[in-house]
Amino acid sequence: MHSLPFRPVLLSAVALLALSGCNRKAATPAMPPQQVGVITLHAQSVNVHTVLPGRTDAYEIAQVRPQVTGVIQKRLFTEGADVQAGQQLYQIDPSRYQAAYDTARGQLAQAEAAEVTARAKLQRYKSLLQAHAVSHQDYDDALATEKEAQGQILTAKGQVENAQVDLGYTRMNSPITGRISRSIITVGALVTANQTDNTAVVTRLDPIYVDVNLPAITLLRLKREMAEGRITRQANGEVPVTLTLEDGSTYEHTGRMALSEVNVDTSTASVVVRALMPNPDKLLLPGMYVHAQLDEGADPNGLLVPQQAVSRNTHGDPQVWVVKADDTVELRQIQIGQAVGTDWLVTGGLKAGERIVTVGLQKIKPGAKVKPTDDAAAQAASDASSQNKGQ
Repeated sequence: MHSLPFRPVLLSAVALLALSGCNRKAATPAMPPQQVGVITLHAQSVNVHTVLPGRTDAYEIAQVRPQVTGVIQKRLFTEGADVQAGQQLYQIDPSRYQAAYDTARGQLAQAEAAEVTARAKLQRYKSLLQAHAVSHQDYDDALATEKEAQGQILTAKGQVENAQVDLGYTRMNSPITGRISRSIITVGALVTANQTDNTAVVTRLDPIYVDVNLPAITLLRLKREMAEGRITRQANGEVPVTLTLEDGSTYEHTGRMALSEVNVDTSTASVVVRALMPNPDKLLLPGMYVHAQLDEGADPNGLLVPQQAVSRNTHGDPQVWVVKADDTVELRQIQIGQAVGTDWLVTGGLKAGERIVTVGLQKIKPGAKVKPTDDAAAQAASDASSQNKGQ
C-alpha cells in the first residue's frame, strides 16, 4: 500500500529521459558541403590539329613497256637503283628497224630526185608554152607530174620519220626520274609492241603523297570555325602536315596539304585529303601506314578541360560537373574536339569563367551543395584522406 506514491514519480522520470533523448537527436548537426577541387575555365590560344590514319602513295609512277617487237640484247641498269629521266634501261635488237630506216631514207632520195626532174621539165614547158611550142595539155601534164613528185617526197619523209621512231624505241628509256624495280625480263627474252606486261616499274619517291580520309563532319566543323574566326590559318595559307610512322617514331620532315577531294564518299562519309611530303632520304615508300597530323592553325579563344574531369554517359557523350554561382553542381553534356596533352579542347557546352569539378567527382550528385577549392589543394587533401584510410 505504501509503494503507490512512488509510481507517478517513476513515470515522470521516464518521460524526462525520453524528452532529453529527442532533444539530443534534434540537435545533431547537418553534414557539411562536400569539398571538391575545381578549375575556372579561361580562354587561351590553342593550336588546332587533326590526327588521321593514312597511306603513302607515289608522286609519280611509270610502267616501262616496249613499243616495238624484238629480242632484248642488253639490260643497262641496276635493279633497285635510282635512274634519271631519259636514261636507257634496255636495248632491243635494232637490226630490222635500222634496215627499215635505211630503206625509207633511200625512198626519200628517189622521191627527191624525181622531183628535181619534174621541176626542170615544168620550167622548160613553161617557156615553150609562151612560144606556142607545146600545147596547154603538155604543160598541165608536166605541172601535175611535178606536184606528184612533191607529194612523193612528203610521203617518203613520213616513212623516214616513222622508221626513225621505231628505231629509237629499240632504246627503252626511263620516262621519269625515280627508283626502278626489279627487272621482269632478262637478256634474250622476246618482247612485243604494246604488250600488257611491264618490263620494270620506275617510281618517284621524292616527294611522296600521303592520302588520309577526313570525316565530313570534321571538315564542316573546321570550315565553320575558320569562318567564325576561331581558327587562324598559317601566314602563307598552307596547312602543315607532320607524320608519325608505324613504329611510333616521328618523321623528321614537315609537308603540306596539297588538295582535298570535292566529293564525299557515301560509304564512309569522309573526304580524301592528300598531303605532299618531302622524302629526300627515301625513307617513305608507297603503301606505308602512317598517322598524319594536319595543323589547321590556332584557336585564339580555346577552352581546355582536364581529361580527368570528363566522364561519358551511356550513349558515350562527354559530360562534366559544373559548379554554379550558388555552389551547387549540375551535370552538363559538352562537345569536345582534339586532345591537347592531358586536356580536351571544348567545342561546345561551356564558356569562359565557369568552374569545373576535377577532384571528388564520385562524391557528388546533381543539385548538391559543395565547397569548391583549388584543384591542387583538393587533390592533396584527397590523397591525405586516402592514406589515413589505408592506415
